[in-house]
Amino acid sequence: MTVVPGQQPKAERRPVTPEPADDLRVLFGESTAVFASLAGPAHMLQTANTAFFTALGGTEPTATGVPLGQLMPHLLGQGVIGFLDRVYRTGTACTALNTRILLDQETGPVEAFFDFTYEPRVDAGGNTMGVQVIGVETTQVRHAARLTAEHRVLLEQIARQAPLPDVLDGMARAIEDLAPEEVLVSVLLADSDGRHLRHGAAPSLPDFYNEAIDGIATGEGVGSCGTAAHRRQRVSVSDIATDPFWDDFRDLAFKAGLAACWSTPILARDGSLLGTFAMYHRTPRTPQEADLALARVFADTAALAIERAHAEQARQAAEDREMAARDDLSFLLDASTALSSDLDAGQALARLADSCVPRLAPLCAVDTIDAGRVHRVATAAADQRQRELLATHIPVYDAADDAVARVLASGTSEVARRTPTGPGPWQDLGVTGYLCVPLMDRGAVFGTMTLLSTGVHVFDGHAVALAEELARRASSAVRNARQYTQRAALARDLQAGLLLPELPAVPGTDVATYYHPAGEGLNIGGDFYDVFPLDDGRWAFLLGDVCGRGAIAATTTALVRHTARAVAPLLPGPDSVVQAINTALIKRPAGHGTGFVTLVYGQLTPTDHGLDIDLVRAGHTHPIHLDTERIAHTVEAPGLLLGVTPDPGARVHHLHLNPQESLLLYTDGITEARNDSGAQFGEERLATALDDIPLQPAAQDIIDTLVEAVRTFTHGHNIDDDQAVLVLTAT
Repeated sequence: MTVVPGQQPKAERRPVTPEPADDLRVLFGESTAVFASLAGPAHMLQTANTAFFTALGGTEPTATGVPLGQLMPHLLGQGVIGFLDRVYRTGTACTALNTRILLDQETGPVEAFFDFTYEPRVDAGGNTMGVQVIGVETTQVRHAARLTAEHRVLLEQIARQAPLPDVLDGMARAIEDLAPEEVLVSVLLADSDGRHLRHGAAPSLPDFYNEAIDGIATGEGVGSCGTAAHRRQRVSVSDIATDPFWDDFRDLAFKAGLAACWSTPILARDGSLLGTFAMYHRTPRTPQEADLALARVFADTAALAIERAHAEQARQAAEDREMAARDDLSFLLDASTALSSDLDAGQALARLADSCVPRLAPLCAVDTIDAGRVHRVATAAADQRQRELLATHIPVYDAADDAVARVLASGTSEVARRTPTGPGPWQDLGVTGYLCVPLMDRGAVFGTMTLLSTGVHVFDGHAVALAEELARRASSAVRNARQYTQRAALARDLQAGLLLPELPAVPGTDVATYYHPAGEGLNIGGDFYDVFPLDDGRWAFLLGDVCGRGAIAATTTALVRHTARAVAPLLPGPDSVVQAINTALIKRPAGHGTGFVTLVYGQLTPTDHGLDIDLVRAGHTHPIHLDTERIAHTVEAPGLLLGVTPDPGARVHHLHLNPQESLLLYTDGITEARNDSGAQFGEERLATALDDIPLQPAAQDIIDTLVEAVRTFTHGHNIDDDQAVLVLTAT
């Protein structure tokens, strides 16, 4: 803007809603140019513009013809008169920048700054007649520089995410320092619902005042701030003593020494309420345009800081939720792994209790119902005394005042912040609350998990949801364990039906057997053996292996054994029996399987000098003859698999066992057992193991030595195939 000496700048029209640039213009002000023409060594004022008197004298234009020092005595001793004397004396112009002047005002001395230019006035002969003064006030520029610096500091704090209280406190102190008159700044923050205002910053207001207005409601007539927040508009109360908005807070304001309050709402970019920015004064006062502009600028800055803080809080809350979710998932995964690590229902429920303490509660008890009675199957606590005390309490199934009984009946979780109803060691354990969750199996309740609080611990919605999810997983683990137990028992029962319930007493013969199913024993194995009597004192024995496992293998095993038992008394020799078994396998229905069978079938006759044995090997592992010196001899008997071709080529092999000699039959589960590196036990290790048999061994000694050798080789790992052994020792 061009300023002509002696002419005031025209006032600018402003929009109804000031723009940020307008606020800065009001705050920074407009440059004021002063002009005066002085004559003679006394510096008599000849002419001056109105701004000269307003800026330097603080008065209306005064008559000329008076020495400047007399007209404005406050300029004496401040350097102005000294510059005038020097220019008048030397006739040389000079400039004085950033000159500080203390001006007399009605309210007291006021500091101002000017850039002055002093030029000599000369006549036609070049003689100095006086001095001409031109000055531009720079007070507003200095003020703008301070304001800009403070504002920049606040923006830097916001950018580096300084704590919101620090930013707001720094902003309040900066405004109080920048204001030309005493002002006390307060920032209140809106609750998330926008219905209440909380203390944000007010470094110069008394603590009792801040505490009293912390949490005030937003609404019409609730002081300046509550009303401004409600209206979403600035509310300026110039005199608290008479304004009805302050009826409920007037005594509080008087006690704090407050007489005026101008409040500006702090709004987010979407128009939602963030808080209020208030400027208090000790005396009644009406805001000027510069005051309002200052409030708007810093309200916008506060909005930026608050929104940034809200965004950071939202981000942190999201991270906390994500971390909590990951922690919950990790807890559930670890607990699920522990619950399913052992296919035993009792162990699963014990691990359930241990998983809950102390993560979900200080105490935990697990109860199940069986035959109309409740059984406490697991407890967990911080120390053994509490665990034992909790274990002594057994809920009553049909007691109406017992939480466990109610949950067993309803299948619905029950939570309370009190001790459980009904008798119990609640006082000794210091119980203050409980959460009882049902354990379900296919819609039916089979038990409960009761978590107990002590001290200040409480169950919130998150804890309830986590406990219910853990109970659901535990119920699934228990169901799987029970199904496994039932299936394993069924497999054992079926397998027992396919094996000898007990070994018969064979004259002149020590008989021992061994059977171990592969894996967990859930499937019926394909290995089998049998010993049964024939006519004329003879006995039949057999050991075989069916291709496959499970029900189909069981039907094949049954077919082989029953066929052997049925035809052996009717046919002349082992080869005829094996041929009959092969014919039965080939003619079996397709639904009963098509797998082959390996078999050793023989007949023994006790004699005065041992055992006479006739046997047939049909594709099976070679039998081993152990003589009295414990030397192993492989029995070479040719023969093909059964169930493949009509003529398996069965040939009878004759063998005599002297007293203390043995015949060892085994399935390939023995020789094909593998260690950690994948190597097989094999026939050589089998022969080596037989070297360790004691002298004159019993049949069971041979089996024990062989089984221990295999177990040592495999390091006790689960085997991949069934193992069966039959030993016949002549006595």
